Amino acid sequence: MNSFVNKLKTELIKSTIELDESLINLIKKAKEKELFFQTKESSSSLVVLNSILENLEIARKNKIPMCQDTGMFDVFVDIGRDNKSQLSTIEKAINKACLLASDEGHFRKSVVKEPVFDRENTKNNLPAIITYNLVEGKNIEVNVLLKGFGSENCSSVRMLNPTVSKEGVIEAVLDIVKTAGGKPCPPICVGVGLGGTMERAAYLSKRALIREFGSSNLDLKYKELEDELLLKINESKIGAGGFGGVTTALFVNVEQEATHIAGLPLAVSINCWADRKAHITYEGILYD
Repeated sequence: MNSFVNKLKTELIKSTIELDESLINLIKKAKEKELFFQTKESSSSLVVLNSILENLEIARKNKIPMCQDTGMFDVFVDIGRDNKSQLSTIEKAINKACLLASDEGHFRKSVVKEPVFDRENTKNNLPAIITYNLVEGKNIEVNVLLKGFGSENCSSVRMLNPTVSKEGVIEAVLDIVKTAGGKPCPPICVGVGLGGTMERAAYLSKRALIREFGSSNLDLKYKELEDELLLKINESKIGAGGFGGVTTALFVNVEQEATHIAGLPLAVSINCWADRKAHITYEGILYD
């Protein structure tokens, strides 16, 4: 179990310090677009984008978190059907890795025991939120979103009319993004979940966020929906930091699955530019 714990701990700490190079390139492209189009809002947007890039360099150089809100551990575990590990052992290993990462990575303590009354801080960022999914094979694949709540508070679920067209879906997503405005620290990363049930759509929207950077939906119709959503969101001119400008979203990913004939669940999960993700694949069985 120790190799699993150490591997995940290392990736968790790294994810708070360094963004994926593909995402950094998208931020740099956003800066290039502002310089090219030179709208009246570009000067403010460029200040934000330059500050983001400078912040990332400082975090990388000094090995410190890129944002004070190091988020909650939102964990997605894909377990191969042929893997014989017990879920209790996997859960124990994940929580141990998260605990060690919090301590060694200087994560802010941001989790409370219950949401309404005392809201007492757990002081260790636990428990992690863990969702399990059975897949083919024998490996254990773990993806973690370090989900800050400036953006999480702007996420939303809607139950659309089943007769809604593609344009209706786009309109609903745009309304959620426009309502969020500058609050989630744009340029944002957008995950859209369609289908299933209310909670399943939310799950799909998070799965959309953990997809590999630069990937597209395998279904051509949904890939085109991703492209159109990204175009429409950027036409909203919320812009970097909410100051207007050319780039509001860095990418839009959509995940979909079957749903009931009487409904069309839609969920939108928003991440700020600090789209922090950790990923490991473990080949073998976990033992206590």
